[in-house]
Amino acid sequence: MTRIGIILGSTRPGRNGEAVARWVLDLAKQRPDAEFELVDLLDYPLPHLDEAIPPSMGQYSQPHTLQWAEKIASFDGFVIVTPEYNHSTSGALKNAIDFLFAEWNNKSVGFVSYGAVGGARAVEHLRLIAGELMMADVRNQVMFSLATDFENYSVFQPKDYHQGLLHAMLDQVVAWSNALAPLRSA
Repeated sequence: MTRIGIILGSTRPGRNGEAVARWVLDLAKQRPDAEFELVDLLDYPLPHLDEAIPPSMGQYSQPHTLQWAEKIASFDGFVIVTPEYNHSTSGALKNAIDFLFAEWNNKSVGFVSYGAVGGARAVEHLRLIAGELMMADVRNQVMFSLATDFENYSVFQPKDYHQGLLHAMLDQVVAWSNALAPLRSA
């Protein structure tokens, strides 16, 4: 069965991303075409990148890197739930991505974002990063506005139409994950 990791890309106290990621997981788990698992960066306390050898060499030495690599390698594709901070993604998410290389390769990725303009600018940065990591980013994405999808900018209240957008994005993530399987097994 295709395995999709839903990465919660915020670690800040009081984060809005946890409610968003759980909404994604709850809807995704209703699908019969893949297994979905929430991957919370809080469960992987990575320091600032502390590997002496570049990740592209695959010679990890730190226990936390090895644990993170094992988790990411276990998936066929990803949904990244990202906030938008200062026109980009969170530092914690960028750092977690930068720890690894081959574990991201030949996997699909879709994005769910939130922020002042729906997190669109964070996703555009993540698309550039995904290309460098040989990931196939899918076209469809889900964007939540802090002004209209959160009460008082903190209580997540998504509009019903977002469910259709999420399923369209998940359709693409699962399809691309399956299509890329021969490259991952080579």
